[in-house]
Amino acid sequence: MSFRSAPATRPLLRAKLYSRPANGHVSFIPQIRKLVFEYCEKWASSANARTYIHNHIEELARANPHVEIVVKNRPQKEPIIRGFYLNNRDKVIPLQGFEVTGIAQKVQLLLDSSGAKIVPLKRRTVESTTEAARGIWSGLHVEEPFKI
Repeated sequence: MSFRSAPATRPLLRAKLYSRPANGHVSFIPQIRKLVFEYCEKWASSANARTYIHNHIEELARANPHVEIVVKNRPQKEPIIRGFYLNNRDKVIPLQGFEVTGIAQKVQLLLDSSGAKIVPLKRRTVESTTEAARGIWSGLHVEEPFKI
């Protein structure tokens, strides 16, 4: 009678059965959490901001239920809009000189933004894993001392 032992098996490696939530994976997490409109009731530079707030703020709030929208009076100052983001950063855009359509574009810019700091694509700093391209120079590691 021959006895056969079971073949040696290696453990089966498999991926995790779940994934962490991330943007673009199953759901989308908007980065903006709050929009604050600040304007003056009397100044002429706030006229278009007042018109935008009067005519479009309600439909903006209905279209973006995940964003808290605040309207504040800012007497004797130029109109601005502030966007507050989940990464505890904020962006401020002055609204003087914009037409109502321009204000709508700036609002959309804040809604679509991530709140991350703007990093220039040109002139990126060189990062190296070593101290220098030729290594660290030391006078103690020279075979012949330097003569003057």
